[in-house]
Amino acid sequence: MTRALRRLLPLALTGLCLGAALAIPSVRAQDGLDGLDMPGAAAVCFGMLGISEPRALAICDALALKENVKARELAQRWIAEQPGSAAAQFALAEVLVQVEGNLARALFHLNRAEELTNYASMGRAIASGNAEWHFLTLSQLSYVHQLMGNQEASLAYLDKIEAVYGQEMESFRGWPLIKMQRWDEARASANEVLASSDDPRERSRAWNTLCAVELASLRPADTLEACDKSIAEDEQLAEDASSDTNTVFLMNAAEVALSMLRIPDAENYLRRATRYLNPGSVGDPWISLLYLLMNQSRFDEARGALDSLLVWRDQQDPIVGVMNRAEHFLVSATFLILAGYADDAATLSATALNQPDRTGSFSADEAQKDSIAALINHIANRTAYEQKLEEAAWLDFPASLQARVDAFGFWFKAWRSGRHAASLFADPQTLMNRLRPYAPLDVHIPEWVEPDLVGLLGEGVIASILEQTREQGAFRLNEGYYYAYRTEISALRGDDMQTLAMADRAFSLLPEEENMLRARLQARVADAAWRLNEPEVALSNYEEALQGDPSILRRLGLRLPVRITGVDAPFEREVMGFLEDSPRFLPAPNGLNLEVFPQNELTICLSTRGGVPLSCVQMGPIDETLQLRPAQQLVQEFHTQTFGLGYDISQSQRMRLLGNSVILSSQNNAGAQQNRDSVLRP
Repeated sequence: MTRALRRLLPLALTGLCLGAALAIPSVRAQDGLDGLDMPGAAAVCFGMLGISEPRALAICDALALKENVKARELAQRWIAEQPGSAAAQFALAEVLVQVEGNLARALFHLNRAEELTNYASMGRAIASGNAEWHFLTLSQLSYVHQLMGNQEASLAYLDKIEAVYGQEMESFRGWPLIKMQRWDEARASANEVLASSDDPRERSRAWNTLCAVELASLRPADTLEACDKSIAEDEQLAEDASSDTNTVFLMNAAEVALSMLRIPDAENYLRRATRYLNPGSVGDPWISLLYLLMNQSRFDEARGALDSLLVWRDQQDPIVGVMNRAEHFLVSATFLILAGYADDAATLSATALNQPDRTGSFSADEAQKDSIAALINHIANRTAYEQKLEEAAWLDFPASLQARVDAFGFWFKAWRSGRHAASLFADPQTLMNRLRPYAPLDVHIPEWVEPDLVGLLGEGVIASILEQTREQGAFRLNEGYYYAYRTEISALRGDDMQTLAMADRAFSLLPEEENMLRARLQARVADAAWRLNEPEVALSNYEEALQGDPSILRRLGLRLPVRITGVDAPFEREVMGFLEDSPRFLPAPNGLNLEVFPQNELTICLSTRGGVPLSCVQMGPIDETLQLRPAQQLVQEFHTQTFGLGYDISQSQRMRLLGNSVILSSQNNAGAQQNRDSVLRP
């Protein structure tokens, strides 16, 4: 699940033509500029009734028809001919926001529009004939500053709207205050709205603010009244509008359910959210659902969710694309790590780290995104390092040497990104928030990934913070997560007896859906039990760990005890030699069975002590492009299938995960839209 809570009603005060999808309330002349007599026909343009400027109406028509290039050309021509026109400056800024998601350039033109108006009173604004453009400019400046992370400026423009036009803006203050973690002020603002307003949209925003304030506490609540009220208000709005329930509402409901560890309820909300494509939704439910499916080791469903995630991403509006692109990169990178494409995962996570997102409509902030991106990048590079060491075991000398050089490169990148992640997580309060299971106001880190923080920050640091977090009630709903961290701490300290004891407590308490976290614990238990000369305990846990998460031994850099047997023939002996040299295997007479035998075609099979196959790979057609001998190809394929998910994700598919230009993605035709609907609708 994506843990960052999303706004039910983002801050934009204008319709922006994409406002309906974003659940942004349109500002009409009668409710945005009370008392103003707006001339002209009642056409809706830039979310406002009464705009009569022919050039503006032409641009709005082009945007409505998805003629984006035409809209930009019209706006650029207008501003070239009339650079002193506030309307022209605003129109170009609007095109830049809608068509390109280019907030920085849009801000330049909005600032220029403000300079050209900048009225101190409603009377002066009306007398100038530019009141609508001044109001729209101030509204959009507040929204753009919010998205770009400048919350003080966002609040200042709300104050200016109130001062000039007397428009009540209190319901929009809560979210910027939450972004600045000014919880008491946000609570007071929301309560003021609830006490004075009967408008359902304003009340929905207020309850959503109180919901976020409640969730900010480390101690999970047994009931979340404010969150329930927010959901109820938004459902009523959907019914009144005779429309489908808002995507963001459903995702926030899933966050609330997860914060209370009601995992099936969370999946139900997300399934509902995925039924209808919502191009303007600030959240992509497939991201959250993909994380949830991975958590439960439901890998086939996760593979399908990844495809649907790409369909949703390609459909979304450009302004949304610049908000959540890092989320798409990070969840894709996480899946690719499990699937065995760690080098591509490293590229994706590095891209997420290097490209700033506009997180103004998320409760999480840019620093949180960077910390998670650095952590995922560390894990991806470390996993790629292990893969290169595996390759070195079966390659010939020159290629083996190059593989070890490449491995060192991945090791260095992992060390560097690990140091960066550690520095970003160094704040004690940040860590305490992070350790809470399914922390609702943070960017997502899967629960089975979070124990990696122990190795990055040190066992002593995490142990100290962990106890403080427990005392504050973060694990009150389920202490299994606390004991999972204690297991990781004990394992890294080399305290094998304590590792077994802590893992036993965790197993007895964790929700049954936490398959991946259980697999990590089983790997730690197996490693500790093997050193304690308890082979039965060790091997049973190795078996269960591989079944729950085939990639876990590779990610943790562990070796699997195996008894390698096979036919005494030259080809088979070569294969067995490669297996013995692999860093994934520890030759041991009482280990799991790893057999090389002829069966129609040569086969490598890893089996339980009872003879149940865990992973079997048969020699297939020789790939001449790999420049590997048949024995090398067989061993390579065995490692791919045994320590990955076994999915063949083509290079073109992996490149597609990096995304397309937001301009191109905004120009999808109706035929593509219809095709996407057929993919996602049940």
